[in-house]
Amino acid sequence: MPETGPRRVPRWLGLPHLALLYLLLCLLVGCGARRAPKTPRCPATCSCTKDSAFCVDTKAIPKSFPPGIISLFIENNDIQALSKYTFRGLKALTHLSLSNNNLQVLPRDLFKHLDILTDLDLRGNSFRCDCKIKWLVDWMEKTNTSVPAIYCSSPFEFQGRRIHDLTPRDFNCISADFAVYETFPFQSVSVESYEFNEDQFVVFAQPDMGICTLYMWDHVEMVFRKYHNITSRSAVYCKPVVINNTLYMVVAQLFGGSHIYKWEEDPQRFVKIQDIDTTRVRKPNFVETFQLEGDWYFAVADSSKAGSTSLYRWNSNGFYSHQSLHPWHRDTHVEYLEVDGKPRLILSSASQPPVVFQWNRSLRQFAFHSQISDMADVQMVKHFRVRKLIYLCLTRFIGDSKIMRWEGQRFVEIQTLPSRGSMAVYPFSVGLRQYLLLGSDFSFSRVYLWDDLTHRFQPFQELNMLAPRAFSLVSIDNKDILLAASFKGNTLAYQHLVVDLSAK
Repeated sequence: MPETGPRRVPRWLGLPHLALLYLLLCLLVGCGARRAPKTPRCPATCSCTKDSAFCVDTKAIPKSFPPGIISLFIENNDIQALSKYTFRGLKALTHLSLSNNNLQVLPRDLFKHLDILTDLDLRGNSFRCDCKIKWLVDWMEKTNTSVPAIYCSSPFEFQGRRIHDLTPRDFNCISADFAVYETFPFQSVSVESYEFNEDQFVVFAQPDMGICTLYMWDHVEMVFRKYHNITSRSAVYCKPVVINNTLYMVVAQLFGGSHIYKWEEDPQRFVKIQDIDTTRVRKPNFVETFQLEGDWYFAVADSSKAGSTSLYRWNSNGFYSHQSLHPWHRDTHVEYLEVDGKPRLILSSASQPPVVFQWNRSLRQFAFHSQISDMADVQMVKHFRVRKLIYLCLTRFIGDSKIMRWEGQRFVEIQTLPSRGSMAVYPFSVGLRQYLLLGSDFSFSRVYLWDDLTHRFQPFQELNMLAPRAFSLVSIDNKDILLAASFKGNTLAYQHLVVDLSAK
């Protein structure tokens, strides 16, 4: 008779389901045995031997090659561009040819890991010799790798030249950028920077509050911090002047008269010391300060129909009226400069061309000298110097702005700049770079950079600011900060950043 007791079940059938599944997988694929990595095969577009590869008729560099190859021929293709990682891992490579591939540029450090490379063929490519290839020029100066002669296809100034004959100094790869550095939460119509007691300050005239607001540079946080206010009714220009280690502030106002304040250290405050004659200055628009023959002066441009642009002189106790310059002409700006050793003032006016006054030493006053003709509606005139030559920039709200150069007897126009809606212009230099900033009420404000070859300004950068009215540059703690007073938006500070284009 058959046994009637329980049937014996194989031990492996009594395992948990997961363990059973694992056992079945082991039977199918094997367990514990580590797979050997796949050896890269010869790419389909290449032919390979034990230690070399030769690739033709390909649009791109293959992603992998057999390990240990010492020679790679990638010739007569239409590759045009390479990744900087193309040859990573091919440390045994001693011979590399990239000839006749229509390459215009090579990525930086392409050959960095090819430590024993002895031969490199780059002939037959259309190299553009600009900042992106500067690294190759530097590499070829230092490497022991043999590189047959290669030539520049562009740009024009290098066309046909041997790349071996170039040096890193042939490339002008240092550029710059203006980036927003700090935002001030108020509108302003003037900005002036000054140093006092070894600290750096800026002062803004705020049209909505009618006050002068002072900020001081924080050397720890590297920003401007609010420092003090001068309470006033309708300040349109706040002009600092330091005389004999004492700080004075000329506060020009639309209403209630203009005033002069003095800074007192104990307690720290501004004290009004003087009123400016309201019968002369009815509607001030700008204040210029300058030192002439040992005396300090300031001039106030009056933009009313009944007032007069006026000159005031310091006499140890305060500023006193010295001269009325230009009555009833609605002046908008005053610029002090010296031309051929002769002090001059240029007055911009909404009603006539700019007027030039020249200092008369015997009378110790400014006398009418000339007009800059054919230039109506000039909002502002600013001067700058390049290699001892003196230039003017005349900005206009309607029409183009003009660049003029002093030619011994008069200023001659040399360039026209589009500037519709411009009420402020600011020439300034950072290091050896000469800039010009044209503000605009209707579009982006434009930064121009002076070109020494053409003796002209070239477009450099556009800045998005609302209705700029004044600018000032502060250089401190290895930073160059450009401040922009905005009539309709936040006042802004931009940092001038130096950029090495060859490092990209």
